Amino acid sequence: MANKLLLTVLAIYRLIVTVGLTISPTEPFQLGAIRLSTDSAELEEASVDFGRLGRAEPIAVFRPSSAHDVAGLVKAATSGVGFPVSARGHGHSINGQAHTGDGVVVEMGRRKAENGNGYGSGAVVPKVNVEEEYVDVWGGELWVDVLRCTLEVGLAPRSWTDYLYLTVGGTLSNAGISGQAFNYGPQIRKGKIVTCSEEKSPELFHAVLGGLGQFGIITRARIALEPSPQRVRWIRVLYSNFTAFTKDQEYLISLHDKPKSQKFDYVEGFVIVDEGLINNWRSSFFSPSNPVKISSLGTNNEGVLYCLEITKNYFDSQNYSVDQEIETLLKDLDYIPASEFTTDLPYIDFLDRVHKAELKLRSKGLWEVPHPWLNLFVPKSRISDFNEGVFKGILGNKTSGPILIYPMNKHKWDNRTSVVTPNEEVFYLVALLRSALENGEETQSLEYLTDQNRRILKFCKDANIGIKQYLPHYTTESEWINHFGDKWEHFNKMKTEFDPKRILATGQRIFKPIFDTNDVAFR
Repeated sequence: MANKLLLTVLAIYRLIVTVGLTISPTEPFQLGAIRLSTDSAELEEASVDFGRLGRAEPIAVFRPSSAHDVAGLVKAATSGVGFPVSARGHGHSINGQAHTGDGVVVEMGRRKAENGNGYGSGAVVPKVNVEEEYVDVWGGELWVDVLRCTLEVGLAPRSWTDYLYLTVGGTLSNAGISGQAFNYGPQIRKGKIVTCSEEKSPELFHAVLGGLGQFGIITRARIALEPSPQRVRWIRVLYSNFTAFTKDQEYLISLHDKPKSQKFDYVEGFVIVDEGLINNWRSSFFSPSNPVKISSLGTNNEGVLYCLEITKNYFDSQNYSVDQEIETLLKDLDYIPASEFTTDLPYIDFLDRVHKAELKLRSKGLWEVPHPWLNLFVPKSRISDFNEGVFKGILGNKTSGPILIYPMNKHKWDNRTSVVTPNEEVFYLVALLRSALENGEETQSLEYLTDQNRRILKFCKDANIGIKQYLPHYTTESEWINHFGDKWEHFNKMKTEFDPKRILATGQRIFKPIFDTNDVAFR
């Protein structure tokens, strides 16, 4: 407690020295036109994230309304003694990546106007260029608001994450992915940051993309658009044979260069080791009055099934042709014949499907709970070993949440960016999206799930699976060096060039801040 108090006092001292003003406990800090809030409610909100696995209260919170505001704060943070700065979008990180316990959190998320409609004063509103099919947006814009804005002119972004209540800057910094990634690559592959691009300051441009917030704060981005489909045919089929499941997934993503009529628009999948999870929180697919029962499918596969999830986007005028296209694509797949389930819905409803499940969980008090998620990239050559060791081994028959699994094409990922993937052309995302509950069941406790994550990572290390963590979390420099591999030298060089005092995104625990050389306590 005494150490925490000492750190807090010294951190406040650094802020006072840098800002050059005294601090009143009832007033926010004032830095020129910038007001740094010390309101207890704002500090509390910034001290936790979606993962709820830890807590770190900042010294102050800053809500910018422009890129100029952000630049002013960062300039102040790198002047004099200095202090850490972490950008926070919608707070959806898992392990405190946007936290800073002795600095300022920049709340990039929007604040609606006082009447609840539109944007507050001074906000940078999205600007759609219909002719050239792009939209310029604020880095703290939620993807769902980008979608609503572009749909007004019949356009939509090409690539998505499964959950739309994330900020543009957050997903660009972390390489947002979904079932469209096999076709378009991650959300970092296309677009231009207003202050840098592939032509202007290309090293910074590529470093920031997938750079975990280490090189700058994304304040504005240009997002490529395309004509928005009107409807989605959403299909799920089941497999009892893992080899057949992965073979079909890999075949479908190999069609990425085919005409639109000869491929699906979205390819994902998930593992079912618990019968209840076929109708899980991530799914608004099956009717609650007619849930799917594994036992009714007549399979016996050690309690494990695999679900392929695919979609076809279309316009109302294409209703007949889309049926023929789907039939042609499905006939080459080797799924359980009785397991084909199809639904049809508006495009925006499909994209926003996870939020609907979120609202249900919130109503039951099951959303704001610890989320010990584990996201891994697994090379194609070892995915079968991972299946045997984890899905059929470590997990047992309880998972406490969905397990996503789907392949991607490495050549769709720009190697100049900071994101790290396995050294194979095809690799899989395996995402264990678990929720820890205090309901008396040991297998759903935070301690049990955290230990299970450790066992999975140990298995991968001992078996030399060659995984890379997606949305990585490490606590030592040696672990980060191992994670980045051949990219570490360049990553470290970019940090020295663009953030020499190492004040940005300290919650990632990649680099330690370098303050004034006389400030030994913080070196």
